[in-house]
Amino acid sequence: MISRGKRGARGLSITTLPYKVKVYSNNQVLIPAQLVRALGIQTLEYAEIVLRRGDQSVTVFVRLLKTRFTDSRQFTIPKEVREKLGILPGMEVEIVEIRRPKDVI
Repeated sequence: MISRGKRGARGLSITTLPYKVKVYSNNQVLIPAQLVRALGIQTLEYAEIVLRRGDQSVTVFVRLLKTRFTDSRQFTIPKEVREKLGILPGMEVEIVEIRRPKDVI
């Protein structure tokens, strides 16, 4: 019998907040699967996320996009937040906090 392990790439070993991440060219940010599992947010569709760039922080209400086969999530940084903080694709932002939204749509 053949022993089969997990398929695919190992992934990022980030399990605590805060963490720094690069903004993708489509203005999206990745939340790694290990962090999603550690926070217990696998089933959330929306979240409140506190972003920091430099000395400025902002809280955003975002929809968490999910893939078919992993627990990782992505979200798009709203245009007004990108403009306010001067965030461009390829820049690094810090995710300070991820929490359940107070008012669900």
